[in-house]
Amino acid sequence: MSLQRSRRAIPYLLMAPGLLWLLLFFVIPNVQMLVFSLSEGTLRTGFTTPPEVWDIENYTGSVSKFSSNFSNSIVYGALATILCFLIGYPLAYAIAFKGGRWKNLLLFLVIAPFFTSFLIRTISWKIILGNDGPVLAIVRDLLHLVPANFSIIGSPLAVVGGLTYQFLPFMVLPLYVSIEKVDRRLIEAAKDLYAGPWRRGGLVAGAIFGAFALVALQVGLGYGAFIGEDAAPAAVVAAALVGAVAGGLVGAFLISQSFIRVTFPLSLPGVFAASILTFIPAIGDYVNPQLLGSPKTQMVGNVIQGRFLDQNDYPIAAALAFLLMAGILVAIFLYARLLGTEELTGGTA
Repeated sequence: MSLQRSRRAIPYLLMAPGLLWLLLFFVIPNVQMLVFSLSEGTLRTGFTTPPEVWDIENYTGSVSKFSSNFSNSIVYGALATILCFLIGYPLAYAIAFKGGRWKNLLLFLVIAPFFTSFLIRTISWKIILGNDGPVLAIVRDLLHLVPANFSIIGSPLAVVGGLTYQFLPFMVLPLYVSIEKVDRRLIEAAKDLYAGPWRRGGLVAGAIFGAFALVALQVGLGYGAFIGEDAAPAAVVAAALVGAVAGGLVGAFLISQSFIRVTFPLSLPGVFAASILTFIPAIGDYVNPQLLGSPKTQMVGNVIQGRFLDQNDYPIAAALAFLLMAGILVAIFLYARLLGTEELTGGTA
């Protein structure tokens, strides 16, 4: 009897260190932050906390006051996640299917940037995108594709580029693990059942996706819009055409029916995990907007950091943190429902 009880207690004993860690460094700090988010006052005047006061205005006022920062976080985080996916999926696919004996080396190169400080990598990106950096030296001075006064630093392009660079490994590694698990025999069977080239469907689907992706990127970065003061419909149409041509070529010549019907559906759990691992840190980042952006490109993370450390306004900062957390949880829930992750991972719906 005592032996059975000991065996039943083993899983709980194994979970105890992790649960204790979460309790001390996640649950308790979040409870304290929740109390602060409903409080009034400052460090200088002191705080009045619940149940003496329940200041809901910290939440309602923050939404209206910092709406532009919230929109920046959502747009930049989403764009960075999309770009990481567009870059990371082909890379993970190539490593998994074509890497051969070089797989370990290629995976090491993917994570090699992590051996350097996050801050140093961001500063290096600032040098690369600077007015005297190599990017503008080619695009502006050599090819003359942009005006002479064109600058990347301080723009949404620099922020999204920095986020994409920083979090690309978070996208590649889960995708690689998921694609690597795909049974090659299923792909061969699909090809034997005439799931070959996807010329017509790939052309249409690739053109639609390419046009949408490039227009979303252009509008999100502020380089074109159909309406408003900065309206440039011609630039948006041009971007749509370029995206349609590029996406159509990729879809017609590089995408097969076996990929659409077998490989990609089986890799969807990795797509979900990789997207979440990329989107969550990207939407809450404050280092890239601080070093690569301008006051107009500040994200919610910058506001939270400033309110906590510079202004010591703990109630507003805590309310912003909880609003950001709630928004992320809602987005993850909707994304999970859209992908049907429960069925993909073998769980019960």
